[in-house]
Amino acid sequence: MRTALPLALLLVSLFGAAAHAAMPAERVLVFTRTEQFRHDSIPTAIATLRAVAAAEGMSADASEAATDFTPSNLARYRVVVFASTTGDVLDDAQQAALEGFIRAGGGFVGVHAAADTEYDWPWYGQLVGAWFQVHPPGLQDSRVQPERKGRARGKAWPIRDELYNYRDNPRPRVQVVATVDESLYRGGTLGADHPITWCHAFDGGRSWYTGLGHDEAVYRDPNFIAQVRQGLRYAAGRSKRC
Repeated sequence: MRTALPLALLLVSLFGAAAHAAMPAERVLVFTRTEQFRHDSIPTAIATLRAVAAAEGMSADASEAATDFTPSNLARYRVVVFASTTGDVLDDAQQAALEGFIRAGGGFVGVHAAADTEYDWPWYGQLVGAWFQVHPPGLQDSRVQPERKGRARGKAWPIRDELYNYRDNPRPRVQVVATVDESLYRGGTLGADHPITWCHAFDGGRSWYTGLGHDEAVYRDPNFIAQVRQGLRYAAGRSKRC
């Protein structure tokens, strides 16, 4: 596995972290607890999220401890990231703490299997925007088409990843940021409109989610890194655009 250093150098060169030196320090909690499938890419996801946060003048802590979800501890953070979490990762009191954090104006970022988490917690499903249903076999090639306000915007870029299908199309509930082209791979179930990245204002806070991020190589893709950076900015309240 590659170390975090090349990722950090890539981000610094892309975004110029020094330009953010004047920003006040804010903190991000990257939560990666798994109770079901565990992704091998989680260490790379953590390194990438830390580098993205640093490029924004923010500090990121990584944790597997559900006990971090208390009102007093979450008050230290601007954004909570669920990075490929799976299964039932929080108890009732910890769930209430996250709900309170969002209602107080906090931000949420979900990466990949964040949509495969907490199926018995309806509020969480609404926060993420859609729940995972099934994925086609293996890694497959497609194109990511960015969009804004319901229209394609910018050049599509190639992706090779595990491409999630969701229980339903989240578009009526969220602002879609990007779709994937099902015509280029086998096993898609959403049809011609297959959202893969989206955001929305929710319950007093902000939520941003991407279904990409299963494969470690995705975290070396400048297009994906730029997408995650904008998502973090949105969740932190630094940008109205996601």
